[in-house]
Amino acid sequence: MSNHPVFFGSPSPPPRGISVDVATPGRAYSPDVQRRYATALEAADGFDSIFRIVREVVRNVLGRERTGLGLALSDLPSGIGAYWPVTGNVIVMNEPLVRAMKAMASSPAEFNSFVFVILAHEYLHSLGYWGEDPVRRVTAQVVRTTFGPDHVATAMAEGDLWQMYPFLRMAHGGDGSRIRMVSRFDSDTTSAYIR
Repeated sequence: MSNHPVFFGSPSPPPRGISVDVATPGRAYSPDVQRRYATALEAADGFDSIFRIVREVVRNVLGRERTGLGLALSDLPSGIGAYWPVTGNVIVMNEPLVRAMKAMASSPAEFNSFVFVILAHEYLHSLGYWGEDPVRRVTAQVVRTTFGPDHVATAMAEGDLWQMYPFLRMAHGGDGSRIRMVSRFDSDTTSAYIR
């Protein structure tokens, strides 16, 4: 079996007229750019602003992009962080895990990093990357390139969230029967037709 990511489709070019700081594969951003992204992630004030960073860095690091995704929160079993239904346009995050992490995180940077890593992982699935192990590797590559080796998001992406945060296993989960859409998500690309 190949160690290369498995994906479906062809890479999407960045939108016209947008100048991007594209990272060279295998090489991280400069420390200044990593600090800029770390500062932006820490200051992000919700799912939409965190996802804006996810979409930008995935486009810059991998040259792939998809627009028009939605986000839903559901009472998923505690062992599932999130999922993306194949061919769907909605990422579904485990709301009890999000609440537990928000309550226990030591800083906004830690909570936002948790959300970032989960959204990045599911976003990569929506771009056609299949298989959990390949997506974990690509997520770790994107996160390390963006934030460097010492950022909490990198530790999350390269490690095991359930071992890092054992309290997540205790979060009261459900069966996924309750789901609610998050308004104002991916608003950079959907505001023209979703209000």
